[in-house]
Amino acid sequence: MFKKILVANRGEIALRIQRACRELGVKAVMVYSEADRDAKYVKLAEEAVCIGPASSALSYLNMPAIISAAEVTDAEAIHPGYGFLSENADFAERVERSGFQFIGPTPESIRIMGDKVSAKQAMIKAGVPCVPGSEGELPDDPVQIKRIAKMVGYPVIIKAAGGGGGRGMRVVHTEAALINAVAMTKNEAGAAFGNPAVYMEKYLQNPRHVEIQILADKYKNAVYLGERDCSMQRRHQKVIEEAPAPGIPRKLIERVGDRCVAACKKIGYRGAGTFEFLYEDGEFYFIEMNTRVQVEHPVTEMTTGIDIVKTQIMVAAGEKLPFTQRQIQIRGHAIECRLNAEDAYKCIPSPGRITMWHAPGGPGVRVDSHIYTNYFVPPNYDSMIGKIIVHGDTREQALARMRTALGETVIEGINTNIALHRELMVDAKFMEGGTNIHYLEAWLANHER
Repeated sequence: MFKKILVANRGEIALRIQRACRELGVKAVMVYSEADRDAKYVKLAEEAVCIGPASSALSYLNMPAIISAAEVTDAEAIHPGYGFLSENADFAERVERSGFQFIGPTPESIRIMGDKVSAKQAMIKAGVPCVPGSEGELPDDPVQIKRIAKMVGYPVIIKAAGGGGGRGMRVVHTEAALINAVAMTKNEAGAAFGNPAVYMEKYLQNPRHVEIQILADKYKNAVYLGERDCSMQRRHQKVIEEAPAPGIPRKLIERVGDRCVAACKKIGYRGAGTFEFLYEDGEFYFIEMNTRVQVEHPVTEMTTGIDIVKTQIMVAAGEKLPFTQRQIQIRGHAIECRLNAEDAYKCIPSPGRITMWHAPGGPGVRVDSHIYTNYFVPPNYDSMIGKIIVHGDTREQALARMRTALGETVIEGINTNIALHRELMVDAKFMEGGTNIHYLEAWLANHER
Protein backbone atom coordinates (compact mmCIF):
# COMPACT_ATOMS: atom_id res chain seq x y z
CA MET A 1 0.00 0.00 0.00
CA PHE A 2 1.12 3.57 -0.69
CA LYS A 3 2.38 5.67 2.21
CA LYS A 4 1.33 8.99 0.68
CA ILE A 5 -1.14 10.03 -2.05
CA LEU A 6 -1.65 13.45 -3.62
CA VAL A 7 -5.31 14.35 -4.22
CA ALA A 8 -5.47 16.37 -7.45
CA ASN A 9 -8.98 17.77 -7.07
CA ARG A 10 -11.24 20.00 -4.98
CA GLY A 11 -14.70 20.12 -3.37
CA GLU A 12 -16.60 17.15 -2.02
CA ILE A 13 -14.60 14.54 -3.98
CA ALA A 14 -11.31 15.82 -2.49
CA LEU A 15 -12.77 15.31 1.01
CA ARG A 16 -14.14 11.89 -0.01
CA ILE A 17 -10.69 10.71 -1.17
CA GLN A 18 -9.03 12.19 1.94
CA ARG A 19 -11.39 10.11 4.13
CA ALA A 20 -10.65 6.92 2.15
CA CYS A 21 -6.91 7.52 2.60
CA ARG A 22 -7.36 7.94 6.37
CA GLU A 23 -9.20 4.59 6.56
CA LEU A 24 -6.35 2.91 4.71
CA GLY A 25 -3.72 4.52 6.94
CA VAL A 26 -2.34 6.50 3.99
CA LYS A 27 -1.27 10.15 4.24
CA ALA A 28 -3.17 12.45 1.85
CA VAL A 29 -1.57 15.58 0.39
CA MET A 30 -4.26 18.09 -0.59
CA VAL A 31 -3.69 20.64 -3.35
CA TYR A 32 -5.73 23.84 -3.55
CA SER A 33 -6.10 27.04 -5.54
CA GLU A 34 -6.06 30.43 -3.82
CA ALA A 35 -9.89 30.42 -3.98
CA ASP A 36 -10.00 27.15 -2.00
CA ARG A 37 -7.55 28.14 0.74
CA ASP A 38 -10.29 27.82 3.41
CA ALA A 39 -11.79 24.53 2.19
CA LYS A 40 -12.58 21.94 4.89
CA TYR A 41 -10.24 19.29 3.47
CA VAL A 42 -7.38 21.82 3.41
CA LYS A 43 -7.99 22.66 7.07
CA LEU A 44 -8.08 18.92 7.90
CA ALA A 45 -4.99 18.07 5.84
CA GLU A 46 -1.70 16.86 7.26
CA GLU A 47 -0.07 18.46 4.20
CA ALA A 48 -1.50 20.93 1.70
CA VAL A 49 0.09 22.71 -1.27
CA CYS A 50 -1.21 25.79 -3.09
CA ILE A 51 -0.92 25.12 -6.83
CA GLY A 52 -2.04 28.46 -8.26
CA PRO A 53 -4.67 31.19 -8.50
CA ALA A 54 -8.45 30.67 -8.66
CA SER A 55 -8.55 29.97 -12.41
CA SER A 56 -8.81 26.20 -13.10
CA ALA A 57 -6.44 26.55 -16.06
CA LEU A 58 -3.74 27.89 -13.73
CA SER A 59 -4.39 25.46 -10.85
CA TYR A 60 -6.44 22.24 -11.09
CA LEU A 61 -5.65 21.87 -14.82
CA ASN A 62 -2.00 22.85 -14.38
CA MET A 63 -0.15 19.54 -14.89
CA PRO A 64 3.38 20.79 -14.01
CA ALA A 65 2.11 22.40 -10.78
CA ILE A 66 0.36 19.18 -9.66
CA ILE A 67 3.35 16.96 -10.48
CA SER A 68 5.71 19.42 -8.72
CA ALA A 69 3.46 19.28 -5.63
CA ALA A 70 3.74 15.47 -5.66
CA GLU A 71 7.55 15.74 -5.99
CA VAL A 72 8.08 18.22 -3.14
CA THR A 73 5.84 16.22 -0.75
CA ASP A 74 7.30 12.80 -1.67
CA ALA A 75 3.88 11.43 -2.67
CA GLU A 76 3.89 8.05 -4.42
CA ALA A 77 0.57 8.26 -6.27
CA ILE A 78 -1.91 10.82 -7.60
CA HIS A 79 -5.71 10.45 -7.35
CA PRO A 80 -7.44 12.69 -9.94
CA GLY A 81 -11.03 12.40 -8.59
CA TYR A 82 -13.57 13.32 -11.30
CA GLY A 83 -13.61 16.23 -13.75
CA PHE A 84 -10.48 18.35 -14.31
CA LEU A 85 -7.63 15.99 -15.39
CA SER A 86 -9.25 12.69 -14.39
CA GLU A 87 -9.84 11.53 -17.98
CA ASN A 88 -6.81 13.18 -19.54
CA ALA A 89 -4.56 10.47 -21.00
CA ASP A 90 -1.64 12.91 -21.38
CA PHE A 91 -1.83 13.72 -17.65
CA ALA A 92 -1.95 10.02 -16.71
CA GLU A 93 1.10 9.47 -18.92
CA ARG A 94 3.02 12.40 -17.42
CA VAL A 95 2.19 11.21 -13.89
CA GLU A 96 3.59 7.75 -14.60
CA ARG A 97 6.61 9.08 -16.54
CA SER A 98 7.41 11.25 -13.51
CA GLY A 99 7.60 8.13 -11.35
CA PHE A 100 4.18 8.29 -9.66
CA GLN A 101 1.27 5.85 -9.83
CA PHE A 102 -1.86 7.24 -11.49
CA ILE A 103 -4.90 6.07 -9.53
CA GLY A 104 -7.01 5.19 -12.53
CA PRO A 105 -6.76 3.26 -15.80
CA THR A 106 -3.70 3.15 -18.04
CA PRO A 107 -3.22 6.08 -20.45
CA GLU A 108 -3.97 3.63 -23.32
CA SER A 109 -7.37 2.69 -21.82
CA ILE A 110 -8.23 6.37 -21.26
CA ARG A 111 -7.37 7.14 -24.91
CA ILE A 112 -9.45 4.26 -26.30
CA MET A 113 -12.49 5.04 -24.16
CA GLY A 114 -12.07 8.83 -24.22
CA ASP A 115 -12.58 8.96 -27.98
CA LYS A 116 -16.24 8.08 -28.50
CA VAL A 117 -15.56 6.55 -31.94
CA SER A 118 -12.77 4.21 -30.79
CA ALA A 119 -14.78 3.40 -27.62
CA LYS A 120 -17.77 2.36 -29.70
CA GLN A 121 -15.62 0.22 -31.98
CA ALA A 122 -14.04 -1.48 -28.94
CA MET A 123 -17.49 -2.16 -27.46
CA ILE A 124 -18.86 -3.61 -30.72
CA LYS A 125 -15.87 -6.00 -30.76
CA ALA A 126 -16.58 -6.99 -27.14
CA GLY A 127 -20.27 -7.67 -27.87
CA VAL A 128 -21.61 -4.70 -25.87
CA PRO A 129 -24.86 -3.41 -27.51
CA CYS A 130 -24.42 0.02 -29.15
CA VAL A 131 -26.73 2.68 -30.60
CA PRO A 132 -27.09 2.21 -34.40
CA GLY A 133 -25.01 4.81 -36.23
CA SER A 134 -21.92 5.54 -38.33
CA GLU A 135 -19.15 2.92 -38.18
CA GLY A 136 -16.70 5.62 -37.12
CA GLU A 137 -15.90 9.28 -37.79
CA LEU A 138 -18.16 10.92 -40.38
CA PRO A 139 -16.50 11.49 -43.77
CA ASP A 140 -16.24 14.96 -45.38
CA ASP A 141 -18.33 14.01 -48.44
CA PRO A 142 -21.91 15.37 -48.00
CA VAL A 143 -23.33 12.60 -50.24
CA GLN A 144 -21.86 9.90 -47.99
CA ILE A 145 -23.08 11.69 -44.84
CA LYS A 146 -26.64 11.79 -46.26
CA ARG A 147 -26.41 8.11 -47.20
CA ILE A 148 -25.38 7.16 -43.62
CA ALA A 149 -28.25 9.23 -42.16
CA LYS A 150 -30.75 7.53 -44.47
CA MET A 151 -29.48 4.10 -43.36
CA VAL A 152 -29.63 5.03 -39.64
CA GLY A 153 -33.04 6.72 -40.00
CA TYR A 154 -34.11 10.18 -38.80
CA PRO A 155 -33.95 11.75 -36.28
CA VAL A 156 -30.18 11.39 -35.85
CA ILE A 157 -27.77 12.99 -33.38
CA ILE A 158 -24.34 14.34 -34.36
CA LYS A 159 -21.78 13.96 -31.56
CA ALA A 160 -18.20 15.10 -30.98
CA ALA A 161 -15.80 12.13 -30.83
CA GLY A 162 -13.83 13.85 -28.05
CA GLY A 163 -16.86 15.36 -26.32
CA GLY A 164 -18.37 14.99 -22.89
CA GLY A 165 -20.45 16.74 -20.23
CA GLY A 166 -23.34 17.15 -22.65
CA ARG A 167 -21.41 19.43 -25.03
CA GLY A 168 -20.82 18.90 -28.75
CA MET A 169 -24.19 17.34 -29.67
CA ARG A 170 -26.84 18.30 -32.21
CA VAL A 171 -30.13 16.57 -33.05
CA VAL A 172 -31.16 16.57 -36.73
CA HIS A 173 -34.71 15.76 -37.87
CA THR A 174 -34.47 16.33 -41.65
CA GLU A 175 -31.98 15.84 -44.48
CA ALA A 176 -32.19 19.56 -45.29
CA ALA A 177 -30.64 20.46 -41.91
CA LEU A 178 -28.04 17.66 -41.87
CA ILE A 179 -24.91 19.05 -43.57
CA ASN A 180 -25.08 22.41 -41.79
CA ALA A 181 -25.53 20.63 -38.42
CA VAL A 182 -22.47 18.43 -39.06
CA ALA A 183 -20.37 21.50 -39.97
CA MET A 184 -21.48 23.42 -36.85
CA THR A 185 -20.82 20.45 -34.53
CA LYS A 186 -17.36 19.96 -36.08
CA ASN A 187 -16.51 23.62 -35.42
CA GLU A 188 -17.77 23.40 -31.83
CA ALA A 189 -15.90 20.14 -31.24
CA GLY A 190 -12.63 21.57 -32.57
CA ALA A 191 -12.93 24.66 -30.37
CA ALA A 192 -14.08 22.85 -27.18
CA PHE A 193 -12.10 19.59 -27.33
CA GLY A 194 -9.26 20.20 -29.81
CA ASN A 195 -10.68 17.37 -31.93
CA PRO A 196 -13.12 18.24 -34.76
CA ALA A 197 -14.09 14.61 -35.45
CA VAL A 198 -17.82 13.84 -35.19
CA TYR A 199 -19.93 10.72 -35.57
CA MET A 200 -23.63 9.97 -36.02
CA GLU A 201 -26.11 7.92 -34.01
CA LYS A 202 -29.81 7.18 -34.15
CA TYR A 203 -31.55 9.67 -31.86
CA LEU A 204 -33.62 7.68 -29.39
CA GLN A 205 -36.84 9.56 -28.59
CA ASN A 206 -37.59 8.64 -24.97
CA PRO A 207 -34.68 6.70 -23.47
CA ARG A 208 -33.58 6.35 -19.88
CA HIS A 209 -29.95 6.88 -18.87
CA VAL A 210 -28.74 3.72 -17.11
CA GLU A 211 -25.12 2.99 -16.23
CA ILE A 212 -23.13 -0.02 -15.05
CA GLN A 213 -20.37 0.47 -12.45
CA ILE A 214 -17.30 -1.75 -12.85
CA LEU A 215 -14.10 -2.37 -10.90
CA ALA A 216 -11.05 -4.14 -12.35
CA ASP A 217 -7.50 -4.95 -11.26
CA LYS A 218 -4.33 -5.38 -13.30
CA TYR A 219 -4.62 -9.18 -13.10
CA LYS A 220 -7.64 -9.15 -15.47
CA ASN A 221 -10.16 -9.65 -12.65
CA ALA A 222 -13.25 -7.50 -13.16
CA VAL A 223 -16.72 -7.20 -11.61
CA TYR A 224 -19.80 -5.05 -12.08
CA LEU A 225 -21.60 -3.53 -9.10
CA GLY A 226 -25.12 -3.35 -10.47
CA GLU A 227 -26.63 -0.37 -12.23
CA ARG A 228 -27.70 3.23 -11.60
CA ASP A 229 -30.54 5.22 -13.17
CA CYS A 230 -29.40 8.78 -13.95
CA SER A 231 -32.31 9.87 -16.14
CA MET A 232 -33.26 12.95 -14.07
CA GLN A 233 -31.13 15.46 -15.98
CA ARG A 234 -31.17 19.04 -17.17
CA ARG A 235 -28.94 20.14 -20.08
CA HIS A 236 -27.37 16.64 -20.01
CA GLN A 237 -26.28 17.25 -16.38
CA LYS A 238 -27.47 14.70 -13.80
CA VAL A 239 -29.55 16.01 -10.89
CA ILE A 240 -30.86 12.86 -9.15
CA GLU A 241 -29.43 9.32 -9.36
CA GLU A 242 -30.65 6.04 -7.92
CA ALA A 243 -29.69 2.38 -7.66
CA PRO A 244 -30.97 -0.03 -8.76
CA ALA A 245 -32.84 1.29 -11.84
CA PRO A 246 -36.61 0.88 -11.28
CA GLY A 247 -38.45 -1.68 -13.38
CA ILE A 248 -35.57 -3.22 -15.38
CA PRO A 249 -35.43 -7.05 -15.18
CA ARG A 250 -32.42 -8.40 -13.24
CA LYS A 251 -31.66 -10.94 -15.97
CA LEU A 252 -31.19 -8.12 -18.47
CA ILE A 253 -28.88 -6.20 -16.09
CA GLU A 254 -26.86 -9.38 -15.51
CA ARG A 255 -26.48 -9.97 -19.25
CA VAL A 256 -25.29 -6.40 -19.93
CA GLY A 257 -23.09 -6.40 -16.78
CA ASP A 258 -21.36 -9.60 -17.90
CA ARG A 259 -20.62 -8.02 -21.30
CA CYS A 260 -19.16 -4.92 -19.63
CA VAL A 261 -16.90 -7.14 -17.52
CA ALA A 262 -15.82 -9.05 -20.66
CA ALA A 263 -15.03 -5.73 -22.39
CA CYS A 264 -12.86 -4.64 -19.43
CA LYS A 265 -10.89 -7.87 -19.59
CA LYS A 266 -10.49 -7.53 -23.36
CA ILE A 267 -9.01 -4.01 -23.20
CA GLY A 268 -7.00 -4.70 -19.99
CA TYR A 269 -8.91 -2.10 -18.00
CA ARG A 270 -7.75 -1.23 -14.47
CA GLY A 271 -9.55 0.70 -11.71
CA ALA A 272 -13.08 2.07 -11.47
CA GLY A 273 -15.14 2.80 -14.58
CA THR A 274 -18.71 3.31 -15.71
CA PHE A 275 -20.40 2.10 -18.88
CA GLU A 276 -23.17 4.54 -19.79
CA PHE A 277 -26.19 3.32 -21.75
CA LEU A 278 -29.43 4.60 -23.15
CA TYR A 279 -32.26 2.18 -22.33
CA GLU A 280 -35.41 2.13 -24.45
CA ASP A 281 -38.05 -0.52 -25.17
CA GLY A 282 -36.20 -3.22 -23.21
CA GLU A 283 -32.89 -2.67 -25.04
CA PHE A 284 -29.54 -1.26 -23.84
CA TYR A 285 -27.41 0.92 -26.15
CA PHE A 286 -23.83 1.87 -25.15
CA ILE A 287 -23.04 5.59 -25.44
CA GLU A 288 -19.73 6.10 -23.60
CA MET A 289 -17.44 4.99 -20.80
CA ASN A 290 -16.27 7.20 -17.96
CA THR A 291 -12.75 6.12 -16.97
CA ARG A 292 -12.90 7.51 -13.42
CA VAL A 293 -14.98 7.56 -10.24
CA GLN A 294 -18.44 9.10 -10.82
CA VAL A 295 -20.20 11.82 -8.82
CA GLU A 296 -22.98 9.29 -8.19
CA HIS A 297 -20.76 6.46 -6.88
CA PRO A 298 -22.31 6.65 -3.35
CA VAL A 299 -25.63 5.06 -4.41
CA THR A 300 -23.69 1.99 -5.56
CA GLU A 301 -21.66 1.97 -2.34
CA MET A 302 -24.88 2.07 -0.31
CA THR A 303 -26.49 -0.84 -2.20
CA THR A 304 -23.39 -3.07 -2.39
CA GLY A 305 -21.48 -2.16 0.79
CA ILE A 306 -18.32 -1.77 -1.33
CA ASP A 307 -16.11 1.31 -0.90
CA ILE A 308 -15.32 2.24 -4.52
CA VAL A 309 -12.69 4.90 -3.71
CA LYS A 310 -10.76 2.64 -1.32
CA THR A 311 -10.88 -0.16 -3.93
CA GLN A 312 -9.52 2.24 -6.57
CA ILE A 313 -6.53 2.98 -4.31
CA MET A 314 -5.95 -0.71 -3.44
CA VAL A 315 -6.04 -1.76 -7.12
CA ALA A 316 -3.64 1.06 -8.09
CA ALA A 317 -1.26 -0.18 -5.38
CA GLY A 318 -1.18 -3.55 -7.17
CA GLU A 319 -3.62 -5.47 -4.98
CA LYS A 320 -6.16 -7.94 -6.38
CA LEU A 321 -9.88 -7.22 -6.18
CA PRO A 322 -10.91 -8.48 -2.72
CA PHE A 323 -14.21 -9.95 -3.99
CA THR A 324 -15.65 -11.96 -6.89
CA GLN A 325 -18.83 -11.36 -8.87
CA ARG A 326 -20.63 -14.06 -6.90
CA GLN A 327 -19.93 -12.24 -3.62
CA ILE A 328 -21.57 -8.99 -4.79
CA GLN A 329 -25.13 -8.55 -3.63
CA ILE A 330 -27.48 -5.64 -4.23
CA ARG A 331 -29.36 -4.74 -1.05
CA GLY A 332 -32.25 -2.28 -0.90
CA HIS A 333 -32.47 1.01 -2.77
CA ALA A 334 -30.42 4.24 -2.71
CA ILE A 335 -31.15 7.75 -4.02
CA GLU A 336 -28.77 10.71 -4.39
CA CYS A 337 -29.73 14.39 -4.75
CA ARG A 338 -27.00 16.75 -5.94
CA LEU A 339 -26.93 19.99 -3.97
CA ASN A 340 -26.04 22.93 -6.21
CA ALA A 341 -25.39 26.56 -5.34
CA GLU A 342 -27.86 27.89 -7.91
CA ASP A 343 -31.41 29.09 -8.40
CA ALA A 344 -33.64 26.03 -7.93
CA TYR A 345 -35.56 26.43 -11.20
CA LYS A 346 -33.57 28.79 -13.46
CA CYS A 347 -30.28 27.06 -12.54
CA ILE A 348 -28.35 30.37 -12.38
CA PRO A 349 -25.21 29.89 -10.21
CA SER A 350 -25.31 31.48 -6.75
CA PRO A 351 -21.79 31.72 -5.28
CA GLY A 352 -21.28 33.48 -1.95
CA ARG A 353 -20.99 32.97 1.79
CA ILE A 354 -23.02 30.26 3.53
CA THR A 355 -24.37 31.85 6.72
CA MET A 356 -26.02 28.66 8.00
CA TRP A 357 -25.48 24.96 7.18
CA HIS A 358 -27.43 22.24 8.93
CA ALA A 359 -26.94 18.73 7.54
CA PRO A 360 -29.66 16.05 7.78
CA GLY A 361 -29.20 12.78 9.67
CA GLY A 362 -30.96 9.62 10.75
CA PRO A 363 -30.96 5.97 9.63
CA GLY A 364 -29.69 5.39 6.10
CA VAL A 365 -28.72 9.05 5.50
CA ARG A 366 -25.27 10.06 4.18
CA VAL A 367 -24.05 13.56 3.32
CA ASP A 368 -20.97 14.06 1.12
CA SER A 369 -20.10 17.76 1.29
CA HIS A 370 -17.13 20.03 1.97
CA ILE A 371 -19.22 23.04 3.02
CA TYR A 372 -19.63 24.49 6.52
CA THR A 373 -21.23 27.55 8.15
CA ASN A 374 -19.31 30.66 7.01
CA TYR A 375 -17.78 28.82 4.02
CA PHE A 376 -17.50 30.97 0.88
CA VAL A 377 -18.63 29.18 -2.30
CA PRO A 378 -16.24 30.48 -4.99
CA PRO A 379 -17.65 31.59 -8.37
CA ASN A 380 -14.81 29.92 -10.30
CA TYR A 381 -15.97 26.29 -10.40
CA ASP A 382 -18.93 23.94 -10.87
CA SER A 383 -21.94 24.86 -8.72
CA MET A 384 -22.20 21.48 -6.94
CA ILE A 385 -21.58 21.87 -3.19
CA GLY A 386 -22.54 18.42 -1.97
CA LYS A 387 -24.81 15.38 -2.18
CA ILE A 388 -27.45 13.90 0.06
CA ILE A 389 -27.65 10.11 -0.26
CA VAL A 390 -30.22 7.86 1.39
CA HIS A 391 -30.64 4.09 1.57
CA GLY A 392 -33.73 2.06 2.40
CA ASP A 393 -34.91 -1.54 2.21
CA THR A 394 -37.26 -0.51 -0.63
CA ARG A 395 -37.50 2.39 -3.08
CA GLU A 396 -40.54 3.66 -1.16
CA GLN A 397 -38.55 3.76 2.08
CA ALA A 398 -35.63 5.49 0.33
CA LEU A 399 -38.02 8.14 -1.07
CA ALA A 400 -39.51 8.69 2.41
CA ARG A 401 -36.03 9.04 3.92
CA MET A 402 -34.98 11.51 1.22
CA ARG A 403 -38.09 13.64 1.86
CA THR A 404 -37.24 13.71 5.57
CA ALA A 405 -33.56 14.48 4.88
CA LEU A 406 -34.37 17.35 2.50
CA GLY A 407 -36.88 18.70 5.04
CA GLU A 408 -34.10 18.85 7.66
CA THR A 409 -31.47 20.43 5.39
CA VAL A 410 -30.78 24.13 5.92
CA ILE A 411 -28.47 26.22 3.73
CA GLU A 412 -28.72 30.00 4.13
CA GLY A 413 -26.83 32.89 2.55
CA ILE A 414 -26.92 31.53 -1.01
CA ASN A 415 -29.56 30.08 -3.34
CA THR A 416 -29.65 26.28 -3.68
CA ASN A 417 -31.72 23.69 -5.55
CA ILE A 418 -33.13 22.09 -2.37
CA ALA A 419 -36.65 23.36 -3.18
CA LEU A 420 -36.46 21.59 -6.58
CA HIS A 421 -35.48 18.29 -4.95
CA ARG A 422 -38.30 18.60 -2.39
CA GLU A 423 -40.86 19.01 -5.19
CA LEU A 424 -39.43 16.14 -7.26
CA MET A 425 -39.56 13.73 -4.31
CA VAL A 426 -43.37 14.09 -4.27
CA ASP A 427 -43.80 14.22 -8.07
CA ALA A 428 -46.17 11.42 -9.12
CA LYS A 429 -44.16 10.38 -12.22
CA PHE A 430 -40.83 10.30 -10.41
CA MET A 431 -42.37 8.39 -7.50
CA GLU A 432 -43.67 5.83 -10.01
CA GLY A 433 -40.10 5.33 -11.35
CA GLY A 434 -38.71 4.97 -14.86
CA THR A 435 -38.86 8.59 -16.09
CA ASN A 436 -36.90 9.27 -19.31
CA ILE A 437 -34.01 11.70 -19.86
CA HIS A 438 -36.32 14.47 -21.16
CA TYR A 439 -38.70 14.39 -18.20
CA LEU A 440 -36.97 16.94 -15.95
CA GLU A 441 -36.40 19.45 -18.78
CA ALA A 442 -40.12 19.29 -19.63
CA TRP A 443 -41.03 19.53 -15.93
CA LEU A 444 -38.89 22.66 -15.49
CA ALA A 445 -40.34 24.23 -18.68
CA ASN A 446 -43.88 23.69 -17.32
CA HIS A 447 -42.84 25.09 -13.94
CA GLU A 448 -41.77 28.38 -15.56
CA ARG A 449 -45.14 28.90 -17.27
